[in-house]
Amino acid sequence: MRTTLRTRRTGRLALALVAAAALPLTLTACSDDGGDKDKDSGADSSASAKEKPGAPEEETGSADNAMAKPFGPACASVPEEGSGSFDGMAKDPVATAASNNPELSTLVSAVQKAGLVETLNSAENITVFAPTNDAFAKIPKADLDKVMSDEAMLKKVLTYHVVGQPLPPEKLAKGSYPTLAKSPLTTSGSGESFTVNDSSNVVCGDVRTSNATVHLVDSVLMPPM
Repeated sequence: MRTTLRTRRTGRLALALVAAAALPLTLTACSDDGGDKDKDSGADSSASAKEKPGAPEEETGSADNAMAKPFGPACASVPEEGSGSFDGMAKDPVATAASNNPELSTLVSAVQKAGLVETLNSAENITVFAPTNDAFAKIPKADLDKVMSDEAMLKKVLTYHVVGQPLPPEKLAKGSYPTLAKSPLTTSGSGESFTVNDSSNVVCGDVRTSNATVHLVDSVLMPPM
C-alpha cells in the first residue's frame, strides 16, 4: 500500500515538473506568434496605405480645366510664356498683370498717372474693360494729352472701365452694369463677339487675373460728362 502511494506521488511530481518546464516554452511560443502577427498587421497596413493613394492630380485641377479660355483675335498677340502670358497674368492682381502685357502699356501709364494702381490691385472680383494701345491711338493726340494731364478727368475715364462684379461671357450677352465711375455701361453680343456701349468691341475676352476678369477692347469708353 505504501509502495503504491509513493509511486502515485512520484508520478504526480514528475507530471508537475514536466508541466512547469513546458510553461516557459508555451509562453515563448505565444510571444513569438504575437510578434509575427503584429509584423504581419503592420505590413498589411502599409500595403493598404500604398493601395489607397490620394486624389489623382487630374481631379485636383478639374475646376481650372473647366474654366473658359480667353477668346478673340487680339489674344494671338499675348505671349505664350512668362509673366505676360495668360498663365502669368492669372497669378497677379489686375494692374500688375496689365503691366506685363505689352498691348496695354498706354493703359498702364494712365492708371499710374491717375493713382489707381493700388485701388485696382486690392479690389476683389471686379471686371476691367481694358483699352489696348490701338484703342488709345484712335483718340486725337491733343485730346488724349488733355485727358492724361487732368487727373480728375483721367480717373473718371478709367474707373468707367471697371465694374464691381465678375462679368464672364454669358453676362456680356445683354446687360447694363454700374461702374466705379457711378455711370452704367451696356454690353451685348453672343458667342465670341461682344460690344460695349454699342461702340467698343471685345477683342480678347475672358482673361483672368488673380482678382479680376479682363476684357480687352478696341476703343476707349467715354463716361457721360
